[in-house]
Amino acid sequence: MAGQTYPVTLTGELTMPPGRWKWLIKIILLIPHILILLLFLLPAFIIVWIIAFFAIAFTGRFPRDLFDFNVGVLRWTWRVGFYSYEALGTDQYPPFTLKSVDYPADLQVEYPEKLSRGLVWVKWWLLAIPHYIIVAIFKGWGGKEKSWPGLVCILAIIAGFVLLFTGKYPESIFKLVIGMNRWSYRVCGYAALMTDEYPPFRFWDD
Repeated sequence: MAGQTYPVTLTGELTMPPGRWKWLIKIILLIPHILILLLFLLPAFIIVWIIAFFAIAFTGRFPRDLFDFNVGVLRWTWRVGFYSYEALGTDQYPPFTLKSVDYPADLQVEYPEKLSRGLVWVKWWLLAIPHYIIVAIFKGWGGKEKSWPGLVCILAIIAGFVLLFTGKYPESIFKLVIGMNRWSYRVCGYAALMTDEYPPFRFWDD
């Protein structure tokens, strides 16, 4: 692989061929996952982030068990996204586990033995602002007046319609969607205090 790798590694393997029509009902199939994420995992992720913030500020370390839990939440979220409208990359239903398993999509974060006690105060908001703007374009945003679904969802839906009528998923769209997701999850890992290494402004490592 040319160039340096980043501590947050996201992968997604296109399952060929995905079903032509199943993507139309995946939002219904994912209700159990959505409920678990919204009611339990994401609130717990935020609580762990707060605990980790003060742990890093005073000790320079992210407690390993808490780190592994939050990595698992990101991994779970990515698998759900890969199955649904962040990629539509597979029809294999996401597993109900935080662990890395045999699934077409995975996310890994290298554990940092030491983190900056100073950066923790600014990296997740001030330093990450340029990336937040880019990720908002990729992932979209919502508000009381207007909302924007983001390029990732739009491109995945376009690929879904191409798949519906032709039975083929455009590989160029898939590669771009994976690149945008990789960029977004790297920023998430940085903002979640999992690394001090600033996210690169690029889709791929090669």
